[in-house]
Amino acid sequence: MAAVGGSSSVATTTLPSSARFRRSLPPPPSQLSILSKPSSSRFRLSVNPRCPLFNDNNSIPQNAVASKPSPLELLKTSAADRYTKEKSSIIAIGLNIHTAPVEIREKFAIPETHWAQAIRDLCALNHIEEAAVLSTCNRMEIYVVALSQHRGVKEVTEWMSKVSGVPLPELCKHQVLLFNKDATQHLFEVAAGLDSLVLGEGQILAQVKQVVKAGQGVPGFDRTISGLFKQAISVGKRVRTETNISSGSVSVSSAAVELAQMKLSETSLADAGVLVVGAGKMGKLVIKHLAAKGCKRMVVVNRTEKKINAIRSELKDVDIVFRPLSEMLACAAEADVIFTGTASESPLFSKENVQMLPLVGQGKRKRLFVDISIPRNVEPGVSDLETALVYNVDDLQEVVAANKEDRLQKAAEARGIIQEELNKFEAWKDSLETVPTIKKFRAYVERIRASEMEKCLSKMGNDVSKEHKEAIYALSMGIVNKLLHGPMQHLRCDGNNSHSLSEVLENMRAINRMYDLETEISLMEEKIRVKMGRAQK
Repeated sequence: MAAVGGSSSVATTTLPSSARFRRSLPPPPSQLSILSKPSSSRFRLSVNPRCPLFNDNNSIPQNAVASKPSPLELLKTSAADRYTKEKSSIIAIGLNIHTAPVEIREKFAIPETHWAQAIRDLCALNHIEEAAVLSTCNRMEIYVVALSQHRGVKEVTEWMSKVSGVPLPELCKHQVLLFNKDATQHLFEVAAGLDSLVLGEGQILAQVKQVVKAGQGVPGFDRTISGLFKQAISVGKRVRTETNISSGSVSVSSAAVELAQMKLSETSLADAGVLVVGAGKMGKLVIKHLAAKGCKRMVVVNRTEKKINAIRSELKDVDIVFRPLSEMLACAAEADVIFTGTASESPLFSKENVQMLPLVGQGKRKRLFVDISIPRNVEPGVSDLETALVYNVDDLQEVVAANKEDRLQKAAEARGIIQEELNKFEAWKDSLETVPTIKKFRAYVERIRASEMEKCLSKMGNDVSKEHKEAIYALSMGIVNKLLHGPMQHLRCDGNNSHSLSEVLENMRAINRMYDLETEISLMEEKIRVKMGRAQK
């Protein structure tokens, strides 16, 4: 699948100009529907039409972050109690092939080259700490860590509406919305190929890897979100290695070739005039599957011939003819079947130029377009012509259904692996809750140790040798480390000990109380400072 793919006054930077990205923010609606995930191991997302749009009259003013002193002052006064009682949440928001048709999904598609900017824009919102974007032909999903769960949802949803030009009521009809463990499990299932149109397809794992690559060094693609996606990659690898769920499965590209073969009732792909537009990941797979179906000659239109030469070296017995984009319509005039799979943000084939193409088989057959791009490369109006048949990614269901039953048992095995990995990630994420307390407690004890050592050395005068100083330092560190060992063991929840999360969190609260560490408020102040720093850049 081609990778082609929220609002406050702080988010002043917008994505680069694009025909798919609109600038006007529609008036907020009165309804926001939320898709929730049932407790079953395999869920179906459903719309809850009675979830009102958030109306929070106590939220931080939109200009709060822009003014240097106000966020911290708000935090220490009215906002402190509100935030420190609410933990940060992992949230997944978006649309996918199960919840939205292609004509909706293509409006939200974000090109891979814009993912980094999208992360920056999302993290400029008041309540978003971290973010990642996964945009493919089957889904556009945003994963965030939010300071406030419902405020974060509100901001990201409004951002999505703004950049797509889709009004909030329409967006909410198709929206996926999952929190914390459900959001994590969903991403793991995506990476494992369990949420794909083609069960077990492998390309989605490469796209999840690309999210990590695109996020490297981008402010906002930080520890939790980065850890989430890296764990998802591990899940995807384990599932494919231990269950063979991908063996014998079809990809979107191969399903497209199968569909074309089904629709060519009077001929075959081996005899038809075939044109492939685009030689990227999708186009390359289409070419390989066409060759496997016996197609020995095809025309490929692409910007440059470099990728074509690489494909030729793999398929030496296939005649692959390169043509530049400027000759696309001339090539289409000679083709019976046209596959499109580019990252173009506007249609390549309009109703007008397809209408001008010569008839196929003296008008006895229709020209077949198989469009697996998001946004679509073939204008929807082309399907109205009597001389053309148009299919897109949503039309591949009939091909996929025939292959699905064979892999359901492997999918059940995959979910067992996902549950194991989910427990590991939750333990790791929970352990992060105690990190600020561990750091502050260590710093507190270190200050006492350093102060007492300094007092000791000052009483001993100036004649203390370097060796004696080092011995005293080692003695003080030894005492501190041995005293800290027990408390530190009881502050960790990383799966390497028998302590439950509730025990660890109670220990954390006890340490905070006994030593007056005020970890939660200090941590929140640090988060606000980070957001202020980002807003000022």
